[in-house]
Amino acid sequence: MSNTIENSGTSQFKVIFPTTLNNHETLFGGEALKWMDEVAYITAVRFTRNKMVTVSTDKIKFLKPVKSGTIVEVVGKIVNVGTVKIDVLVDIYMEEMYDDCRQKVITGQFTFAALNNENKPIAIAAILQKN
Repeated sequence: MSNTIENSGTSQFKVIFPTTLNNHETLFGGEALKWMDEVAYITAVRFTRNKMVTVSTDKIKFLKPVKSGTIVEVVGKIVNVGTVKIDVLVDIYMEEMYDDCRQKVITGQFTFAALNNENKPIAIAAILQKN
């Protein structure tokens, strides 16, 4: 299972443009959460190769402001596999465009449930056995 967890890790890069900023001239939190949920979803699907839905978000921490003209990497990895749910940790790292300084700026955990064709929860172990 550790190989499946490792291979499901997902990463996306984004440039922070002025259209994604709030009135404080920093990245709008809702935009960051959207990116995080998308990466968490992709990570969950890559892990299970099954239909997944977001159940909850937890411990979202905005550690540092993200300014326009920077690059962010949104990184998802599986951190817990339960009976019908999995937890995905998502971190956002920021780097300056013309400097190699990199720092974690946002972190959070997303919980997903696996669904069958009738949209009912199903056991993760059963899915993994099929794969």
